[in-house]
Amino acid sequence: MYSLRCFLSRVGLFSKPGLLPWYARKPSDWSQPFWGTACKGNFSHGISKKCPRGQKSCEKPTYLGPLDGSWQERLADVVTPLWRLSYEEQLKVKFEAQKKILQRLESSLQMLNRVNGTITAPKSEGLCCLLHPVIPSPIINGYRNKSTFSVNQGPDGNPKTVGYYVGTWRDGNIVCVQPNHLKNIPQKHNQVAQYYEVFLRQSPMEPCLLFHEGGYWRELIVRTNNQGHTMAIIIFHPQELSQEELHIQKEAIKEFFIKGPGAVCDLTSLYFQECKMTRCSHQQSPYQLLFGEPHIFEDLLGLKIRISPDAFFQINTAGAEMLYRTVGELSGVNSNTILLDICCGTGVIGLSLARHASQILGIELVEQAVEDARWTAAFNGITNCEFYTGRAETILPQLLKSKEDRQLIVAVVNPARAGLHYQVVQAIRNCRAIRTLVFVSCKPHGETTRNIIELCCAPNSAKKLLGEPFVLSRAVPVDLFPHTLHCELVLLFTR
Repeated sequence: MYSLRCFLSRVGLFSKPGLLPWYARKPSDWSQPFWGTACKGNFSHGISKKCPRGQKSCEKPTYLGPLDGSWQERLADVVTPLWRLSYEEQLKVKFEAQKKILQRLESSLQMLNRVNGTITAPKSEGLCCLLHPVIPSPIINGYRNKSTFSVNQGPDGNPKTVGYYVGTWRDGNIVCVQPNHLKNIPQKHNQVAQYYEVFLRQSPMEPCLLFHEGGYWRELIVRTNNQGHTMAIIIFHPQELSQEELHIQKEAIKEFFIKGPGAVCDLTSLYFQECKMTRCSHQQSPYQLLFGEPHIFEDLLGLKIRISPDAFFQINTAGAEMLYRTVGELSGVNSNTILLDICCGTGVIGLSLARHASQILGIELVEQAVEDARWTAAFNGITNCEFYTGRAETILPQLLKSKEDRQLIVAVVNPARAGLHYQVVQAIRNCRAIRTLVFVSCKPHGETTRNIIELCCAPNSAKKLLGEPFVLSRAVPVDLFPHTLHCELVLLFTR
C-alpha cells in the first residue's frame, strides 16, 4: 500500500503491469457459437481522433493494443485517483482538501470585508468557520447504486466497447475501458455492462460515437438497491429510423435480457430512451418501460423511498444516511419551524425530518422526482408536506411571500454542481423568517463560492441583497465517494 506522502508526490499515470489482474470476459456458461458471433471481427483499426464536422478522419487511426492491467490502472487513476491509499489516508487527503477550500473562502470574505470597510477578527488556521473531521462512508467498496457506462472504441479498436473513458475529447485520445476493477462499482453493474457489450457486438446497428457521424446505441445506466433489484436504462439515438424499425431494436434488446444471454443479469426493469441530445429528461424524451417494474425502491432512515429512472438519489445509500442525519442535526428543526427543502430530489431530507417539523415544503425541477416524493410521503403516512415542481428561482420567491409572517423557516439547499440560481440566493437572503440555512454541496468552489459570498456579504441594494447577512459557522465533510477526491460538504449558516 502506498503511503500518503508517496501518493501526494506522484504525478502522472501508473502502468505497473499485473497490479490489477485481467481475466477473460467469457463466462463459462456462454455458448461458443454465441460468443463467436458476438466478438468476431478485426478491430485493429484502433482509435481515431475527434474530427471537424463533416470530415471522416483526421489521420490514420492507431491500434492501441489489447486490454490489460495497464489500461485498468489508468482507468482507476482517472475515476478513483485515491484507490492506492488506505481509507484512513484517503480521509486525511479529503480533510486537507476541505480545509483549503475553506481557507480560500475565508480569503474571499476578508477581501470583501475590506472593500466594504468591515473589520473582522482573524480566524484560526485561516478558516472561515469550524471544520469538523470527515464523516467516513460506512461502505468503502462497491458503494455506487447508480453507474453510467459509455460506448466507444476500446484499446483494441472495437467501437462497441462498454465502459468508462480514459483521455479527453479535447486531445482526441478517448479510449473506452471496461471498469471491471474499479473499487467503487458493484459487480452487478459490471455484469449488466458486460452483457450489454455482448449484445452490441452481435447487433447489426452501429454505436453512436459522435452525433454527426450517425450510429444508434449509446449509454447504459444501471441502478440497484440494497434488496438486489436492478434497473437498466438503454440510451439510443434514433437518427432517422421509422417507428417500425425502432420497435425491432427495442424487441431485440428486450429479448436479449429476458430470454437471451443477458437473462443471467436478472433485471427488475429495462427502460429504453430515444435521445438526440447529450442528455434528455423524461419530459424531453420519455423513458419507455420495455419490461418489469416501473420503479426501484430503497429503505432509508426508516422510510420506503420510491425512485424513478430520471430521479436524483445520492449514489451511496449508506453514506446518504450519514449525510441526511448530519443535515438534520445541524438544522435544529422543531415543531415550531417550517423546513424548506430546495432542490429536494425525491424528498428524502424533508421526509426524514417531517416528524420533527411543523411543515415540509419541497421544490424540485424533475417532475418524476416530485411524483416519487409524493408517493413516498403517502406510503409512509406523512401528511405535513407539500412538493412543488419547477425551477426554484420561479417558485421560491412567491412561496416565501406566502409563508413570511407565519413562523420561523429552516432552509436546506442541495443544488447540483452549478450551485444556486442568483434569484434563489436573493430570495433566501431577503426572507426574514429564514434564520438557519443548511447548504449541502458536492462542489464547494466555483459557483458555490459565489453563492456563499452573496449569502454572507453586507447588504447591497444594487444586487437586491437587502436582508441581514448570514454567518457561516460550521462545516461538516461527509464522504460519499471513497477512492475519489470528491466529498459532500455540509455548511451551516445562521443569522
